[in-house]
Amino acid sequence: MAEITRRTLIHSAGIASAAGFLPVAAHAQSQSGNVFHAFAFQWKPEATAELKARAEKDIAAFQGQIPGLLETHVGRNISPRGKGYTFGGIMRFTDQNAVDAYVQHPLHQALLQWLIPIVDAMELDLNA
Repeated sequence: MAEITRRTLIHSAGIASAAGFLPVAAHAQSQSGNVFHAFAFQWKPEATAELKARAEKDIAAFQGQIPGLLETHVGRNISPRGKGYTFGGIMRFTDQNAVDAYVQHPLHQALLQWLIPIVDAMELDLNA
């Protein structure tokens, strides 16, 4: 199977958009300035079931506590193509400034203190 490159995806998205294949909602969101923050974790062996549950609870609790955070969705990865990433989430922010503030927010920083040692994480931020 051919490897899909970023350039291929961007090109395909441009063709789809030009042809009118992207939903109207996608166009409206990109105009609004919303930023989506996606993350996925590979748990290290020392991550207990209790710590995994705490991560889900703590991340979900950001909703209503962090300015500019519009939506939070978090949970176990159910995709068979997860490549070892068994947990993740998606957050929608009002704009890039809200994402930048979230990164430094005391609640997020407190989570990172105990979470970073027990995960290998990947993150994406996208305007969509």
